[in-house]
Amino acid sequence: MFVRNLLGYRFKETPKDCSIASHALMTKGGYIKFMCAGSYSLFTPAKRMTAKIEKIIREEMDAIGGQEVLFPVVMPASLWEESGRYTSIGSEMARFTDRNNTKMVLGMTHEEAAVHLARDIAKSYNDFPFMIYQIQTKFRDEPRARGGLIRVREFTMKDAYSFHTSQEDLEKYYQLCYDAYVRIFKRAGAKNVVAVKSDSGMMGGKVSHEFMLLTDIGEDSIAICDECGYKANVEVAECVTEYKTDEVKQLEKVYTPNVKTIEELADSFGLNAKDTCKAVVYQENETDDYVVVFIRGDLEVNETKLRNYLGVEVHPATIVEGNGIVAGFIGGVGFNGKAKVVYDRSLKNISSLVCGANEKDYHYFGMNIERDIGKVEYVDVAKAYDGGICPVCGKPISVKRGVEVGNIFQLGVKYTKSMNMTYVDKDGTRKNPIMGCYGIGIGRLLATICEEQHDDYGPIWPITIAPWQVEICCLQAEDGEVKSISDNLYKDLNDKGIETLYDDRDIRAGAMFADADLFGIPVRAVVSHKNVDRGVIEISFRDKTFKGEANISEAASFIKDKVEELLSQYRV
Repeated sequence: MFVRNLLGYRFKETPKDCSIASHALMTKGGYIKFMCAGSYSLFTPAKRMTAKIEKIIREEMDAIGGQEVLFPVVMPASLWEESGRYTSIGSEMARFTDRNNTKMVLGMTHEEAAVHLARDIAKSYNDFPFMIYQIQTKFRDEPRARGGLIRVREFTMKDAYSFHTSQEDLEKYYQLCYDAYVRIFKRAGAKNVVAVKSDSGMMGGKVSHEFMLLTDIGEDSIAICDECGYKANVEVAECVTEYKTDEVKQLEKVYTPNVKTIEELADSFGLNAKDTCKAVVYQENETDDYVVVFIRGDLEVNETKLRNYLGVEVHPATIVEGNGIVAGFIGGVGFNGKAKVVYDRSLKNISSLVCGANEKDYHYFGMNIERDIGKVEYVDVAKAYDGGICPVCGKPISVKRGVEVGNIFQLGVKYTKSMNMTYVDKDGTRKNPIMGCYGIGIGRLLATICEEQHDDYGPIWPITIAPWQVEICCLQAEDGEVKSISDNLYKDLNDKGIETLYDDRDIRAGAMFADADLFGIPVRAVVSHKNVDRGVIEISFRDKTFKGEANISEAASFIKDKVEELLSQYRV
């Protein structure tokens, strides 16, 4: 490919409204073009890269018995009504009515389509197990589209669905997929991907893992223990606390005018936030019923844990008068508000607490839960925090940021049961198959690799997914000898099967090198009048780990060896 024929521009200045490096570099480097919020067109370099990622994924899915299929993007709402997700999923799913007045949806995931494809085909236990997968466009009406390809509304995804006759068989295949994902990310060149326990969310199921690429721009928080290797998304990470007080104090009602927050309480009375009990109020989505969570004052409520404990969706409450809830002064002693009450286990073993007195401008000091409230059920609904206690080994954990680039779920029979997919088992009884599902975001993986592997001048692409493996920079193309040697090198590399980008434009060397940095191609060959006079071609790596020279006659073979050397680093 010649740079002069390549559609797209590379810009000297960083485009506006690009808040993270990958978005800026992929826009500046001519990889993507903004169309509307959360939607981008891909130029040739990005398309070549996503095709390489897809090839890696196909090879790994095929290696574990996957069968590639293709589901429609547009599906009838009736399928989603069967599973119950047509109403349970909110506005992020695009719904419309076609000209026949049939309700339709745009696929944001394809569990329903997978069951629809298989349920009339796989009828006997002999037909199991199997896994089907696709690489397909999806649409999610994401309210917070940001960061270029990191968080979009329209995206390409590999999603796979496995079907089994036993939980044991699912677990074996789940591990095969887990291992395949490790290989995929290694081959794609992602350096900092970790697998963490996660919440299944709208997908359903009890066991799930997310593959997170650790980066400061990530929106997810991951609890990690360097001592024992424990890893979990903060959404599900256990919050372990060891704060205990033995002194039991007399309960005292104290006038605290306009002191409504834990911070104000601590500042006004010289308290440690750990010695306070705060109340956080939510409402259930469907009923608007109130839920009051009592938790240690220095901790935050983990809404995912709370949702899973209650079994319903919740949102922060809007407190109205007349329900017995006194905003800013809520406490467990004498609480008679119209609400469900949840006690976080961080309060257990604290003998004396400061809490609201359920009366404006008053707090209780010396509150002892067992004495003043009675026996309560403690549950873990607190958010794990940096420096907290590892639930496995007891050592401190750290909380790091990450971007989810893949996920795997053990779905169970959530979809096959609701959509009436059955098979005849060995004993002649009808049963619902057990499912697993496995996803990878193609564009997001590309963008996150750019995020972790770049410098101030452009991306540093791993050779396995780079748009081209080698770039030839022909300086002083007006010099016939320089141009001839560059042309011959280009031909020789192509003949050897090396993917090569050739820049022979009549531009300044600085501008050509600036563009080369934005292309991020792993190997660069510079042909110039100065080098030709010495009978050599300058060879260097984009990541600056190698710089050398090769005789003109041996340059193509030398470069091929360097390409093989780089490729060998990603073989598994």
